[in-house]
Amino acid sequence: MKIQFDTLDYQTDAVNSAMRVFEGQTIKESNFTITNDDPQGTLFANDGIGVGNRVIINEEQMLKNVNKTQILNGIVPSDNLFGNNKAFPQFNIEMETGTGKTFVYLKTILELNKQYGFLKFVIVVPSIAIKEGVLKTFKITKDYFKNQYNGVIYDLFMFDSSNPNRVRSFASANTIDIMVTTIQSFNKDTNVMNRENDQLSGARPIDLIAETRPIVIIDEPQSVDNSDLAKDALATLNSSAGFRYSATHRDNTYPKIYQLGAVDAYDNQLVKQIEAAGIEMDEDGNRAHLKLIEVKTGKNGITAKIEVYKKTRNDADKTILNFKANDDMFTKTRLQVYDEVGFIQDIDPTPGFESVTFSGNPEKITLESATLEDEATKRAQIAKTIEEHLNKELKFKKTGQRIKVLSLFFLDKVENYRVYDEEGNPSLGRYARIFEEEYERLIHLSKYKDLNDVNVPVSEVHDGYFSADNKGKLKNTKGDTQADESTYEMIMKNKEGLLTFYDEEKHHTAKANKIRFIFSHSALKEGWDNPNVFQIATLIETKDTITKRQKIGRGLRIAVNEDGERVPGFDVNTLTVMANESYKDFAEGLQKEYEEDGVIFGVFNKDSFATIIIKYDEVTEEMEILGKEKSEQLFNYLKQEEFINSSGRATDKLKQAITDQEIEVPEDFIEIVQQILNVARSKVKSLDIKDAKDKVEVKVVKEALADDFLELWNKIKYKTTYKINFDSDKLIELAANGNESFDGVNSIQTRKGTYLYKKGMVEMSQAGVKADESSESSVRATTSGAYKLPDIITFLQNETSLTRKTIVAILQSVNNLDSFKNNPLSYMNQAAKIINAIKNQLIVDGIEYTRTSDKYEQTLFSTETLNAYLGEKGNSFKVDESKQKTVYDYVVTDSSIEKDFARKAEMDDNVKFYIKLPDWFKIRTPLGPYNPDWALLYEEDDDEQHLYFIVETKGDTSFEQLRPHERAKILAGEKHFKAVDTDIKFKRVSDEAEIRG
Repeated sequence: MKIQFDTLDYQTDAVNSAMRVFEGQTIKESNFTITNDDPQGTLFANDGIGVGNRVIINEEQMLKNVNKTQILNGIVPSDNLFGNNKAFPQFNIEMETGTGKTFVYLKTILELNKQYGFLKFVIVVPSIAIKEGVLKTFKITKDYFKNQYNGVIYDLFMFDSSNPNRVRSFASANTIDIMVTTIQSFNKDTNVMNRENDQLSGARPIDLIAETRPIVIIDEPQSVDNSDLAKDALATLNSSAGFRYSATHRDNTYPKIYQLGAVDAYDNQLVKQIEAAGIEMDEDGNRAHLKLIEVKTGKNGITAKIEVYKKTRNDADKTILNFKANDDMFTKTRLQVYDEVGFIQDIDPTPGFESVTFSGNPEKITLESATLEDEATKRAQIAKTIEEHLNKELKFKKTGQRIKVLSLFFLDKVENYRVYDEEGNPSLGRYARIFEEEYERLIHLSKYKDLNDVNVPVSEVHDGYFSADNKGKLKNTKGDTQADESTYEMIMKNKEGLLTFYDEEKHHTAKANKIRFIFSHSALKEGWDNPNVFQIATLIETKDTITKRQKIGRGLRIAVNEDGERVPGFDVNTLTVMANESYKDFAEGLQKEYEEDGVIFGVFNKDSFATIIIKYDEVTEEMEILGKEKSEQLFNYLKQEEFINSSGRATDKLKQAITDQEIEVPEDFIEIVQQILNVARSKVKSLDIKDAKDKVEVKVVKEALADDFLELWNKIKYKTTYKINFDSDKLIELAANGNESFDGVNSIQTRKGTYLYKKGMVEMSQAGVKADESSESSVRATTSGAYKLPDIITFLQNETSLTRKTIVAILQSVNNLDSFKNNPLSYMNQAAKIINAIKNQLIVDGIEYTRTSDKYEQTLFSTETLNAYLGEKGNSFKVDESKQKTVYDYVVTDSSIEKDFARKAEMDDNVKFYIKLPDWFKIRTPLGPYNPDWALLYEEDDDEQHLYFIVETKGDTSFEQLRPHERAKILAGEKHFKAVDTDIKFKRVSDEAEIRG
């Protein structure tokens, strides 16, 4: 199978954010001389000329571009272009794990070449694992990008100290060339990259790289340039600019130009939702539980931390206590069951041999040995992971979804998976043995008898990701050795095989096709993932060194089906983490990790409201924002009125205002109350981790599938086809001159670059020398020559997908081409936006739907498997089944607005029946599939007349505020229901009560 790639809006937004940094740049390259003393010749240009990047816009213009991008993305504008490393401008791009940042920066590289002609790029990574991940993404995206970018030639290579000539060809290539290197390859003087090299005629590889003025991509900068040494190393690259990609930026001195944080990624279902399941054993102190946690030597001698039961007022609770030699276990715990343990005879702190010896039974506990309880807990974890796995396979089989399910177990010791006898013959380790026992027990249950892999031998359904020695024996490593490099290669190589079902008829019988359960060394904790990992369990005996974020990062990505296509939606994409703790502790721990990495949840500051947009022109992208000064005034007012507390967090008063959608603000802010509440709502969100215990399977209320349901279903069940009546002459006319909704290309005005003259007073005082800007004016000046005009026809063809003939006709109809000469790039960008806006409007206006005999399949309501989560953070509403007003016993919703709508529809006596329309109820539109929210059967007061509604709930966002693309899909959906012609009415509401209007 081959993984397929889609055009995803959020990824396009991230790419465009990088593009805007260079607005005003025209295509330029910089040439330099390469010495060639090699008589055999090398892989470089025959003329000995090196080819590099050249940025021609000044720092002032670049900062303006950055600020514009930040405002468009809701980020507070930066005052400075440079961060802590002043060597070259760098920009933070925040993307949550699993959202495709490697794909995004590879696409950004190609787009930077397409728009600005940049050719040389260096990707700096922190580890071998991430380096291998970059190489894998390059390989699997190459065909897709070549198709997207008209067969553009580009290459990517790993810096290899044994092949310096590849650096020479990098310097001279006149096509896109991308070098990938770890920071460790050039952060010391002794590195090959920093030493003179005979193969390069005495030049240092770093000097040739620096001459190209590369654009630098820094992957996980918090691990790459976290020292002065690393910053100095990056400076030697002599970069034109840098883009820093991470889910958690530690250094926020660099301007952030795009952000897709954890909460936004979960809210928009761009990654899997997370549910945590904890295995806890609580015997109320009826057994002498002993678990050695830590041994250390300090001022007060040698002490040990041991987990024990301790008597409380009512019963006994597990707790970790400090112990020293001669401590009596009964006295410390106050539980009689510890009498037989006696007192502590000795504590051994020797690294690797830490232990505590007792006078009674057990005689000794160690960090290395698992207690009986540990063994039972691990068995329960393994069994529950297998059960969750098989249940997910069963769910997908019932719904006809060909999605292969994978589960991942992390181990900290190879011997728990594989052991060897004296002759080197392998056999099962402890946890592999337990896995096979539990799998054999579960797979033969009658409910799993029809699963695809039920007859595959247990020994072939699991395998391990461990590094091996020269004889092939698995061994423990730290994740950054040469042996690990081959392991990462193996992981990447097997990715597609693991995603392919075992199927003898299709000849999919390779080892990887049979594997569904993966055991991995805990050292291999970053740089790789698999989209179809749905369960993760940690079977670690010593200190768990894998962070919760690293665990979930291996399986956050959206799943793919057998054809390699993404299958979005939380009904498919739920990642179950089998935690070594309670659900509550896991969720709190994960949030704490995010906060330690600089992701602060729910805290307001004086700049929180600065990016509220007051005025915005969709075409020119000119805007007016509230700004920092007004934001600070509003922040201080909200603190004064106790909407925000002294820590900057929302009070109950503000949370109530968000619920009521009403808040009193000073007169200056009355016009933007809705935007203020939107900012406040986004700030009070936190990570939404589900509790596996709260999961229930949604069941059909069979009695409800009767008269009212059938009456409503018979109104909406019909499918349609569409054709588009597209008038090219009208497009040309409107694109040139505009209509009531959009200005045309003729409205575009541009101005030549102007010189700014700034004057300020210089004051000297005890505090030092300070210059205050007192005036600013533009100066009339002419440049030495006109701009070189780019190919506007080809540019507009690529941006609008219209024919060359149509583009030429539009340009022949306009009378402002002087504006194109003044500022070509600005004119072209505005023209592309205008033409696309007019084109999409005409497409929607020209859609003509026709009802067909095809119908949506009613039986899918009974066969679809849905899960609901209960509790405070649940995603569902429990209905009153006796009313028989909807299809299921729970209504599964996507937002609090939808949950509120369901609650009110249930209470409204005029609503006879309502359906939350499922994901499979999709209407085809030329702009992509459209899935409406609700269908309602409504009865007027004191009147038996029935009305039928399709309802779109968009909360407090007005229809006009929706993205044009989304707006157009809804309008197309409206036309579909008109064509169905069953008296169905289409409504857009923010509250259930508005249906009566």
